Amino acid sequence: MPFVSKRNKANLPLRPKQALPPAEAVSAVKQFKAPKFDQTVDVCIHLGVDTKQADQNLRGSVSLPNGIGKSKRVVAFCTSDIVPKAMAAGAIKAGGEELVAEIEKGWMDFDVAVASPDMMRVISKLGRVLGPKGLMPSPKAGTVTPNVAEAVKEYSASKVEYRTDTAGNVHAVIGKMSFPEASLQQNLEAFISTIEKVRPATAKGVYIKKVTISGSMTPGVQVKYVNASAEA
Repeated sequence: MPFVSKRNKANLPLRPKQALPPAEAVSAVKQFKAPKFDQTVDVCIHLGVDTKQADQNLRGSVSLPNGIGKSKRVVAFCTSDIVPKAMAAGAIKAGGEELVAEIEKGWMDFDVAVASPDMMRVISKLGRVLGPKGLMPSPKAGTVTPNVAEAVKEYSASKVEYRTDTAGNVHAVIGKMSFPEASLQQNLEAFISTIEKVRPATAKGVYIKKVTISGSMTPGVQVKYVNASAEA
């Protein structure tokens, strides 16, 4: 029989039995008994997409209106003349061949990698290293861009990346449990709106099937999504 902690037992009666509007869902999540540290609040959206179809594999990024309460460590692959700008924008390291060599040797202490288009041929050799970790720069995610400094600034300030997994789910952090409820609600609605806007043209039927938010160590609460519609 699986072990159930005292906290989880205490939270079970508090868990709503039905989907709630965004404001009420956020309030419910914040009422759970939680550990002493400031939990992250996550959203999971289950989509009606066929991930076997390339054009239905979503990947992108969004700047949420209230941030997510955490800065990210960003590295920038760029030419020597851009390095000072990237560092000034908040990159922890920036460069070309020398940065590639450092990562090949095992250094991986960063959360996001951005690159200028002309550097992709240089970093292509890192595909096997960065790809499985979701760190390989990609035009779809906005991490391959001519404006490296601006991308560094945005991702350092916690720009959120998202991508569908094989089951058609999209996960993202929308803030911290210490955020005011209104701020979490705004971030939640902004993220859902972003996913609505990137609906693949080939996706049929109900697009957004289920939305759930949760703390990193508390139960999930289903969010009522009223705009879901089916298409023949």
